[in-house]
Amino acid sequence: MITVLTGENAYLLQAELRQRIADFVVEYTDMGLEQLDGEEVSYDRMREALESLPFLASKKLVLLRSPSANKQFIEKAADLLANVAETTDVIIVEPKPDKRTSYYKFLKKSADVKDFPQMDESSLSRWLTEQAKGQGGSVSLADARYLVDRVGANQQLLYNEITKLLNYNPKVTRQTIELLTDHTPQSTIFELLEAALGGNEKKALSLYTDQRAMKVEPQYILAMLAWQLHIMAVVSAADGRDATEIAKVAKINPFVVRKTQNLVQQMSMVQIKQLVRRALELDIALKSQPIDADEALRDFIMNIGQ
Repeated sequence: MITVLTGENAYLLQAELRQRIADFVVEYTDMGLEQLDGEEVSYDRMREALESLPFLASKKLVLLRSPSANKQFIEKAADLLANVAETTDVIIVEPKPDKRTSYYKFLKKSADVKDFPQMDESSLSRWLTEQAKGQGGSVSLADARYLVDRVGANQQLLYNEITKLLNYNPKVTRQTIELLTDHTPQSTIFELLEAALGGNEKKALSLYTDQRAMKVEPQYILAMLAWQLHIMAVVSAADGRDATEIAKVAKINPFVVRKTQNLVQQMSMVQIKQLVRRALELDIALKSQPIDADEALRDFIMNIGQ
């Protein structure tokens, strides 16, 4: 049996992989387990693992991580995998496969492909409430949503944060979230941009000052602003499309897309392009002229809503 684990949700993908390995080891012992990284081993080594029979075990499990990193494997995958013995199970981990290739089309046709996409904010919030309950605690859906907004959509990070919060107090509240967690730079930059576009220059500058106090350099803040502006342009250009569709096509987390949709509702593409152009001009100036980066970026932020 050939199973392919794919998708950008590393947390769920790795959880599935760990469970499959654990189940195999319980039934057949680790004598039949072979794990190879396609970025490190040769094609011949992967071929040998797939063609050899189990040793001191009735069944064998071959785990191949990113075998598509090996060009020779891609070229010969169809023939190689089609001839794997019934006593050998294969798990292929390809987080971001090129779906245009004949290699992926073969896997889609011949293997059991399990996709693990990123979750949107609503799904993440519900997942957090379930995690809290499973660990003997509780968090309201609203506070779970606040935690997602605060630290972002990285599921492994969210798991770590909810576990930390539950260890502090089984009842997780907005107050304990603010006490024990930090805004990720990305979520802070989104909030900064949202405040600036809404005309709240004081809040925007305060958020910028907080980032600088944490030793985040102006150039990095500008880079994150530029990335957010890029997402705004993508979302604005896809006006009318569902967030899930935009996320899939543009390869952007659906959580980020939904937040950005709310941000661009009152903006035209012309306004967004002007902001992108001004950010580019500032980036060029910072790299080519002896100007005060802090002062220049503060001025940029104050004029975002103009």
